[in-house]
Amino acid sequence: MLLALAVKPSSSSIAPEARRNYGRITIFRRMSWQRSRRLWRQEPRPYAPNGAGFMDCPKDEIDAANERAAARLAKTPTAIAARYDRRIGRLVIDLSTGLSIAFRPHDAQGLEAAKPGQLAKIEISPSGFGLHFPDLDADLYLPGLLEGFLGSRQWMAAQLGRTGGRSTSAAKTAAARTNGKRGGRPKKKPHIPDAA
Repeated sequence: MLLALAVKPSSSSIAPEARRNYGRITIFRRMSWQRSRRLWRQEPRPYAPNGAGFMDCPKDEIDAANERAAARLAKTPTAIAARYDRRIGRLVIDLSTGLSIAFRPHDAQGLEAAKPGQLAKIEISPSGFGLHFPDLDADLYLPGLLEGFLGSRQWMAAQLGRTGGRSTSAAKTAAARTNGKRGGRPKKKPHIPDAA
């Protein structure tokens, strides 16, 4: 068995005789499997071994939770296929219920600036709840999409604010004129801390 020791560059560290400081050089030395096993046993491990003795939850509760999860999964639609349709400019997701949903990619968080070539490769998670776009390193959560959430709360609020800022109305125009007659927006006063 080969053991790789990556030696960190340091001029002030005191290295044991078996390991010397050679800058960024990696030293390989042979180690027997018996010694490797002995070192593994001596090494402190911050985890508890697996087993029934270390679990607080009885087996019947675990079985009941698994049944509830299977029932919920049977009722929830999952993605079975996903593709980008260039003709209509939409991302189309086929669901296990036989329905398909389609939306514009730039309406979803992480896909705003995506080019059609980047949307060609879509991976569906094993559960069917997630869509991953490897070229963009973006993920979408299907239950959130079905509820109408195309991103996080913060992202959705920013999109709503951007849309609201672009809208015009008679009331908004009248308020802007009134502010203009008063000299425009009030200037911000610099904050000067009290010298006590």
